[in-house]
Amino acid sequence: MIWHVIIIVVLTVLTQIGGIAWGLALLLRMVFGRFLLMFLALYLGLTIAAHYAAPLAGRVALPCLDAGPSQIAVLNPLYCALNRNYVSPEMKAHADALADHMHDTFPGTRTRALDASFPFLDGFALLPHLSHDDGNKLDLAFYYTGEDGEYRLGQAKSIIGYWGFEQPRKVDEQPCANDTGISLRWDVAWAQAYMRDWPLDEARTAEALRWLADNPVGTDYKVFIEPYLAQRLGVSADTIRFQGCSAARHDDHLHVEFDPA
Repeated sequence: MIWHVIIIVVLTVLTQIGGIAWGLALLLRMVFGRFLLMFLALYLGLTIAAHYAAPLAGRVALPCLDAGPSQIAVLNPLYCALNRNYVSPEMKAHADALADHMHDTFPGTRTRALDASFPFLDGFALLPHLSHDDGNKLDLAFYYTGEDGEYRLGQAKSIIGYWGFEQPRKVDEQPCANDTGISLRWDVAWAQAYMRDWPLDEARTAEALRWLADNPVGTDYKVFIEPYLAQRLGVSADTIRFQGCSAARHDDHLHVEFDPA
């Protein structure tokens, strides 16, 4: 029984509704049997139901598949499978406006989202993030070129968008170099060998950062990126911030957040 409790907790932490599906499957297995099949069916049903019920909680789902150049979509459908693709309507409109701007500036460009929020309950942590709990926080993938120098349409160095770090150069300022406190600023060294060897598309990434910085919404609007990378991209603004040394690195993605107006 203890293993079922642990699994329910883990599924709840990872997907918000997975623990409910597991618990229901436990209750129904006595009648229908085929526990795993029952769990998968319930999880799928609850995931679909969440898509339609989330607006009642003030959130909407980001598209799981390519929705055209003028609309944002998640980088990997895994984010939808884990119910991590929900944002407030204001955030979706903001992200769509960015996608549209990037398409206008660089025709055909696709803008991709990473972690957003769960469909329900403000304050429900989206681990391992320190925030992402109210629909008004969204991570965005960088833009990349391949080894041939051509833009990689809607793809990133990592298949999930995270951990493909742009490494600082010796001349770059590194504010956390001597920090010894508790931190989520991991380097994920074991995964680096599995990253695509693709250069950052600095023109597109700089343009996205510049547009975000110049088009704030809501209040207390912030865009997180590593200071050395913002400097390398030649973009500065009051809305561009450093997330601090206790949070995860932001030289593999952009983080956008605001409070409702």
